[in-house]
Amino acid sequence: MTAAAVAADPLLSRLAAIVGERHVLREASDMAAYLAEPRDLFHGQARCVVRPGSTAEVAAILKLCAETDTPVVPQGGNTGLVGGQIPGQAVPGKEARKDEVVLSLKRMDKVRETDQASMTMTVEAGLTLLAVQEAAEKAGALFPLSLAAEGSCTIGGNLSTNAGGTAVLAYGNARDLVTGLEVVLADGRVLSNLSKLKKDNTGYDLKHLFMGSEGTLGIITAAVVKLYPRPREMHTAFIGLNSPHEALKLLNLAQSLAGADVKTFELMSRFCLDIVVNHGEGTRDPLAGKHAWYVLLELGSQIEGGEAALMNVLEQGMEQGLIEDAVVAASLDQRADFWKLRELLSELQKFEGGSIKHDVSVPVAKVPQFIDEAGPAVEAFMPGARPVPFGHLGDGNIHYNVTQPVGMDKQAYLDRWYEMNAVVHGIVTRLNGSISAEHGIGTLKRDLLPTVKDPVALEVMRTLKKALDPQGILNPGKVL
Repeated sequence: MTAAAVAADPLLSRLAAIVGERHVLREASDMAAYLAEPRDLFHGQARCVVRPGSTAEVAAILKLCAETDTPVVPQGGNTGLVGGQIPGQAVPGKEARKDEVVLSLKRMDKVRETDQASMTMTVEAGLTLLAVQEAAEKAGALFPLSLAAEGSCTIGGNLSTNAGGTAVLAYGNARDLVTGLEVVLADGRVLSNLSKLKKDNTGYDLKHLFMGSEGTLGIITAAVVKLYPRPREMHTAFIGLNSPHEALKLLNLAQSLAGADVKTFELMSRFCLDIVVNHGEGTRDPLAGKHAWYVLLELGSQIEGGEAALMNVLEQGMEQGLIEDAVVAASLDQRADFWKLRELLSELQKFEGGSIKHDVSVPVAKVPQFIDEAGPAVEAFMPGARPVPFGHLGDGNIHYNVTQPVGMDKQAYLDRWYEMNAVVHGIVTRLNGSISAEHGIGTLKRDLLPTVKDPVALEVMRTLKKALDPQGILNPGKVL
């Protein structure tokens, strides 16, 4: 931060007094990484980036910003997919704001405590998800939240968006993995509720207000997360089948035979597999023949016998005509290869051209119906468009992405984003689903929210926002 920058904007010196000069970024080159996200869909502007190292510093920053009526955009690993973490975005009919302060929490990256007796761990918001997982493993336990971006995303960001991931079927969403939070409110007060209690009926459970609120009600600075026993055995199968209908029946069969040992049940179409095999280095089709659909099934057990349980599921699945072919991972390397086919998919879709993305959920029983209806509807709207449906069948969350027709101009295709949304979301709404299953609302879906959300629910959300952030300085323009 230069002396000229401080002279031009006195707020910078006051922020520097809180966090130190080197933690207030003002030069364009220093701020660039904070003003755009990995998909390159959202770009913004900011007054500065400030990087606190403690909850006390976050509180002091927010107190100052409330005093000066300065808007604040909290940011973790900057891996969000709906623009909720990007400041100063242009809004239709309005000029982009240039006065927002980005509050990066990445310096707050400590494990404050591991309590093996209560099976909890207290972590700061800037710790990456992978680091949380590794700290749990070091303690001989499991923190089950798992995402493709886990090496970069932060636990604070995961909680503020109520992230899902591949283990929701067995362990629940991010909000289900927390017993307590520390949150800094818009006026700088600290709501300190780092509770380890499994039972606490002393009034409103306030932590759930902030998880999933995308930094619009308060800034999460630390959390008490739940730990679980590590499965002694993990057994993984890659399965080829004919349709999502057979996949749903296989899910029900697996749960009836293996119960809570079913940890993962991921669905993907043949086109999804083709994308990864064609563009992913070191990937290959695990099965001899081609199949219309695939399932990645994983069982985790605390006792011996998991392999036999998986083989029983596969054998009965074949006997009932649900499975066309399957292979079981014979080593950790082969298991990693199976997972690579699923985890690389989001990244590699770009090689097929523009992709209009939908993070939706419907009741689990209606997933096959949704996929059956969405395909013809998309084709009718835009002939040649190529659906890329994949995701977490076990919790009804399907990432129904649609890749551009071969040969179409990419930008011309992406210009139809909201029209394509209307096609897909119309089916989702009719099936009593959600237009955002795990990525949040941010900017991308903000204007869609009133079209699908109950009006009374929206009124309650606005009431909460006004009560907790009366000046509207926390992540303005996001969600509501």
